[in-house]
Amino acid sequence: MSAAVVETVDAAGTVDSAGTVDTGPARLGGFKRSSVLALLVVLIGLLGATGSASAQTETPAAPTATAGQPSGPTGPTEPNGVTVTVGTPEKPSESIVILLLLTTLSVAPSLLLLCTSFTKVFVVLSITRNALGLTNVPPNQVLAGLALFLSLFIMGPVVSEVNAQGVQPYLSGAKSQSVAFTDGMKPLREFMLKQTRPEEIALFTKVAGDAKPANAADVPTTTLIPAFVLSELRAAMLIGFVLFIPFLVIDMVVSASLMSLGMMMLPPVTVALPFKLLLFVLANGWGLLITALVGTYT
Repeated sequence: MSAAVVETVDAAGTVDSAGTVDTGPARLGGFKRSSVLALLVVLIGLLGATGSASAQTETPAAPTATAGQPSGPTGPTEPNGVTVTVGTPEKPSESIVILLLLTTLSVAPSLLLLCTSFTKVFVVLSITRNALGLTNVPPNQVLAGLALFLSLFIMGPVVSEVNAQGVQPYLSGAKSQSVAFTDGMKPLREFMLKQTRPEEIALFTKVAGDAKPANAADVPTTTLIPAFVLSELRAAMLIGFVLFIPFLVIDMVVSASLMSLGMMMLPPVTVALPFKLLLFVLANGWGLLITALVGTYT
């Protein structure tokens, strides 16, 4: 037993007197080399992990354009925004002129109905249609168009004065907005004052609680416009009364004739309509009516 142990120990190393096994120089050298290799492997692994992490966090550089390759669009060199110019005191800017033009176009129908001859002309044409016994002939679109063109003929001189005194000086920068508006309203006020009865002006002055104006120039525009409209309606109804008389006579004659003939079931309006149309056409009714309407303003 002891001989076998001695042989095994001799093969591995030597044993001293205390029983310690001596592994020998070769065995120690191999252990040191394996430890160094393991340490190198660990260091290489740590360096590789650090390099991959830094590569992931690094931002890739933007590609540079090469010769012959189109480059991307460049960014704006000036700050974005909306620029609004109001012009100079001598001349207004185009944006202000366009804004005023759009505002004028939006309120143009009201100005056309209230401050011109359109109201009276349209009412007279409508009364004429009713006096003839026609409900939808001519239609409202035709009457409105005819009244519009007649108003252009009547208001032509007034519009020219407004353009010469207010619009053109403002566009050229010779007058400010307030001065141009005041000067442009003068021809229109003169036109309305000529067609307005003093009774209507006194009525609206009393309703407004204002003092009695000393002259026509002291009448406020807010009082003049409704007084002008009432005067136009009054004149239109007087003209309509005169138009109704001949057609009313025709209705009465036709009705009496049917009663005398015993034709009570036949509507007199249906029988009288052809005679009304014939009388209106033979008397040149449209020409006389338009001439009378235009003559009330000249």
